[in-house]
Amino acid sequence: MSTLPVFRWRLAPDGYATRRQLRARNLRPGGQDVAAQLERPRRRRGPLVAYLYRIDLAKPVRPMTPARWAALDRANAARRTCPHCRRDAGYVIPTSLGTCVPCAYPDPDGSEGNT
Repeated sequence: MSTLPVFRWRLAPDGYATRRQLRARNLRPGGQDVAAQLERPRRRRGPLVAYLYRIDLAKPVRPMTPARWAALDRANAARRTCPHCRRDAGYVIPTSLGTCVPCAYPDPDGSEGNT
């Protein structure tokens, strides 16, 4: 097993990019292994590490198909649906609450705040 080349932060040679940098160029790693890594030293903890991929081996980002758009819409709708009252909250349900705000903090007077 060979070891990865390690570069200091901001000193990587041309031809390498992180996932985020590849995405900005409309590319993806495309199944290739990590080619190198960047390390940014920190004082009291281990270094921050970023993995680099070769740009020449990267592939174009796959386009969204109508089926993938529909699946994304269903997933987002599920994140907006309150599991308690089954209504679309109109926003993503906070994981800290687990339900929509009216279900998490019911009005003691019995009204839901609708005027």
